[in-house]
Amino acid sequence: MNSELNLRPLAIALAVAAALATATIVTVATALPAYAAEAATTEPAEPASKPWLDKSLSADKRAKLALDAMTQQEKLGWVLGHFGADFGNKTKKHPAALPFSAGYIPGVPRLGLPALFETDAGLGVATQLSKTPRERTSLPSGLATTATWNRELAYQGGAMIGKEARASGFNVMLAGGVNLLREPRNGRNFEYAGEDPLLAGTMVAQQVKGIQSNNLIATMKHFAVNDQETGRFVLDARLDDASNRMSDLLAFQILLEQANPGSVMCSYNRLNGVYACENDYLLNQVLKKDWGFKGYVMSDWGAVHSTVEAANGGLDQHSGWEFDKSAYFGGALEEAVENGHVPQARLDNMVFRILHAMFDKGVVDNPVKEGGAIDYDAHKLVSQADAEEGIVLLKNTNSVLPLKAGVKKIVVIGAHSDVGVLAGGGSSLVYPIGGNPVPGIEPTIWPGPVVYHPSSPLKAIKARAGGAKVVYNDGADPAAAAKEAADADVVVVFAQQWVGEALDAVSLALPGNQDALIGAVAKANPKTVVVLETSGPVLMPWVDQSAAVVQAWYAGSGGGEAIARVLFGEVNPSGHLPTTFPVSESQLPRPKLDGDPKNEKQRFTVNYHEGAAVGYKWFDLKGLKPLFPFGHGLSYTQFSYSGLAASQKGGKLQLSFKVTNTGAVKGKDVPQVYVAPVGAKWEAPKRLAGWDKVELAPGESKEVSLTVDPRLLSMYDSKSKTWRVAQGGYKVLLAHDAGDAKATSITVQLPKQTLNVAGQPTK
Repeated sequence: MNSELNLRPLAIALAVAAALATATIVTVATALPAYAAEAATTEPAEPASKPWLDKSLSADKRAKLALDAMTQQEKLGWVLGHFGADFGNKTKKHPAALPFSAGYIPGVPRLGLPALFETDAGLGVATQLSKTPRERTSLPSGLATTATWNRELAYQGGAMIGKEARASGFNVMLAGGVNLLREPRNGRNFEYAGEDPLLAGTMVAQQVKGIQSNNLIATMKHFAVNDQETGRFVLDARLDDASNRMSDLLAFQILLEQANPGSVMCSYNRLNGVYACENDYLLNQVLKKDWGFKGYVMSDWGAVHSTVEAANGGLDQHSGWEFDKSAYFGGALEEAVENGHVPQARLDNMVFRILHAMFDKGVVDNPVKEGGAIDYDAHKLVSQADAEEGIVLLKNTNSVLPLKAGVKKIVVIGAHSDVGVLAGGGSSLVYPIGGNPVPGIEPTIWPGPVVYHPSSPLKAIKARAGGAKVVYNDGADPAAAAKEAADADVVVVFAQQWVGEALDAVSLALPGNQDALIGAVAKANPKTVVVLETSGPVLMPWVDQSAAVVQAWYAGSGGGEAIARVLFGEVNPSGHLPTTFPVSESQLPRPKLDGDPKNEKQRFTVNYHEGAAVGYKWFDLKGLKPLFPFGHGLSYTQFSYSGLAASQKGGKLQLSFKVTNTGAVKGKDVPQVYVAPVGAKWEAPKRLAGWDKVELAPGESKEVSLTVDPRLLSMYDSKSKTWRVAQGGYKVLLAHDAGDAKATSITVQLPKQTLNVAGQPTK
């Protein structure tokens, strides 16, 4: 085991893999209905005409026409998905599936309806369970993209990975993760978009729109309150409806409204006692009825526990059935429909929703074909641009950064920064072009392998160092590293934290001996810069001794180059935190992670007692001062705000203000607007209500205008299913971050207003 990573014992990873494997013992012959049997069958004749292929018709009309032309067996074929990779000796992939892919659903060739080829995930085209993975471009982590606060970059990244998915033969991308960061130790936080529903929903919506611009189906996931990995198959998330609607569900709702993803993936966990993939409240009442979702609900792989309950509860497609104890939507569903336990109309609706998404997103009209051309050089630049704007300068004492000309010695330490940048583990892992430069680090199996993208920060630093001597030390021996660093003009220490799907962080402390390493180096040389390659927030006992701290996240395919460009000032850092960095775990709503990682089958409850007060809202509510607040991010220049004004138009609060670059270099800023009730009571003192990202030359100013979503001024009432704005005063704060004590503020008076469940004004 690699001491730098300080992972849990490999046995835990093995146990997770074994648990998945043992869930697939069902044999194909007994689990699947007649339509999936190996024996040849006589297909119905091809229809003389296929009106559903008429592009001039609506997706609704085309889906109905295609559905009406189907046999019962063809309908049943759409609702059962297969895993796309061989899984040990338990199952074999469907012969038509793309190798080592997430999933496959057979089409109906006689009707001109293509199969669905599914790929993970939100960072790029991933490979599952393969010794010969497909190499593709990886975006930085979802948190890194969100840290850009740049909608356009999120869209461009989505468009890029969607293009690679199409060129790889896939027409469904399992991307669109928007689970809120309630638990900073969550092993999948790097796939998501932080702690605020407005920011998360908006940024992931842009990625989804980019993906679907390639005529693919994107997937909003994991629905819902799937906020930790420990015990994810068994935990019961307890959260009341109103709090859910104003936090986790609001992020999903915003994403759905802005991007209209073709599918939604229900999660592993239970919510208030009911599994998410058979949860009538989540799937039927909230998603389909209240929000009017027209697409289909697919299960997560291994998240189905029933046939009748799941089908009637709103699940439309059983994904990767081999991960479950049975093919619940195979022969069992066929029988349930025959005997009336699942109405025929329900099966028809399941298939209609799948077809609707296929027509609506262009999957039918634009068939995919494996082997398309990919411009990897251009795509790497897309990833690199994302990484550059997502890097957050947390601290910069005496302007030690950017690194300046004339330095004679730079020492670079740790985290394999001589060869690459770290990636997160699990199903979202995109195998790097050029291979993994640091093979063999445990775990080498699920949720591993531990992978580095071969974009070397050290190499990129050397390329910019001019005549300076650049020395690398692996950091294994803190005393030796400190000795090497003592006479350097500047020291750059890289620190890392590897986590992945099915594996939460043990704590927020940096693993291994890295805190001691940083402390020893900083003591030896006060000009120590720390670059963090982590999934999310970490503790920093050495922060006062370090000169600068740079949050680089998991930086993706162009990560090493991006980090060096920021360090040397070729890029002025403009990232802002999408999550709060606590001083200690005692500040969290749950100082100790719920569940027992050594006993994944033991059921337990997670009580989200903080309700909608997630992240900075919790810190505000409890009067806690974080290490670094939500929205924080420094620049190599300075910005000032002025002229904050408000007006009301069409029942919505509109704001305007001016941003000025008062410094000496060009830069980008993220002015943030928060709202706080003067008299009414909310779940927390204030909420993020809007932001913009502006680029300004020295001395340049720009007017910014924002419109506030009325739901962000409301409390949700579960009984009436309405959002209610209380009449009275509301403070509007124009701030650099959620903890900005010098924020500009005005008070506005708002009338009473009621919005329906979808956020629209009632008559």
